[in-house]
Amino acid sequence: MKAQFPTEQTESGEFQRQEDRFREWISRDGSTPYPPAAGRYHLYVSLACPWASRTIIFRKLKELEEVIGMTVVDPIRDEQGWAFRDASGKIPPGAPFESTDPINGFQFLSEAYKGTDPDFDERVTVPVLWDKETKKIVNNCEDDICRMFNNTFNDFATNKDLDFFPKGIEAEHAQLSSFLYDNINNGVYRAGFATRQRPYEVACRKLFEALDQLEERLSKTRYLFQDRIVEADWQFFCTLIRFDVVYHGHFKCNLRRIIDYPNLQGYLMDLYQQPSIADTVSFDHIKRHYYKTHTQINPTRIVPIGPAFDLTKPHNRDRLS
Repeated sequence: MKAQFPTEQTESGEFQRQEDRFREWISRDGSTPYPPAAGRYHLYVSLACPWASRTIIFRKLKELEEVIGMTVVDPIRDEQGWAFRDASGKIPPGAPFESTDPINGFQFLSEAYKGTDPDFDERVTVPVLWDKETKKIVNNCEDDICRMFNNTFNDFATNKDLDFFPKGIEAEHAQLSSFLYDNINNGVYRAGFATRQRPYEVACRKLFEALDQLEERLSKTRYLFQDRIVEADWQFFCTLIRFDVVYHGHFKCNLRRIIDYPNLQGYLMDLYQQPSIADTVSFDHIKRHYYKTHTQINPTRIVPIGPAFDLTKPHNRDRLS
């Protein structure tokens, strides 16, 4: 099988994700060239991408929309990468966002990468935090961007008291975040982008072993760390919300669905029903991106009409509080 991303594939058929290239920091103490400021920075995202979705959630929950602008790329990525397309019929009627770039007039997100580093020749990814003053990418790592939204921009945030990285659980939180990334967030991709049977099976079994562990954990506590929603919860949510829709079928992660796990399903519904979170989720973008972009996996580019489910029903997770 031809690899979806050849430069990130080993000879044995394993998918090895590239490292984030731009890791500059916005700081309040003057230690970097990037101070926090309202209106200076702009977020480029895809509603389909779980990594980008976490930054959208943090921007929404901290209420930084008036401080940091945001542009959504078109969900369908082709050989030219993430694109900005006008509304001249290229976006289906009724789609929730027009994908034009009001900041730089870019047609492709790759222009931001090349403008920052002319020698950049790797895969262009989202999210991207752009500095309008220097006209360069500050950071393209969702972990860093979420921390900056949580801490560095807190003076500008409406919800200043929301802290998704509590100091009291810092070490345990970091350990769980690594577990989530290795086994679940990136685990679905290691299964889905594997080009040989054994790497697929290894990744898929690790994924479901991890889901089984978290099903047990969430049978005793409402969220990952008792009654408080922290960054790891949103990290987990961004994979869970896509699981039954695309990862179960498209990526062959089909031992079980999330709806087959009573606690994981209830937890997913609980987080989805938190104020403003449903506004950050577009199943249309998610499905069109995965099924139309990964042509090595889905050469017909047919987008399935299902699954049918309701995330707004009562979840009864508050009984664990």
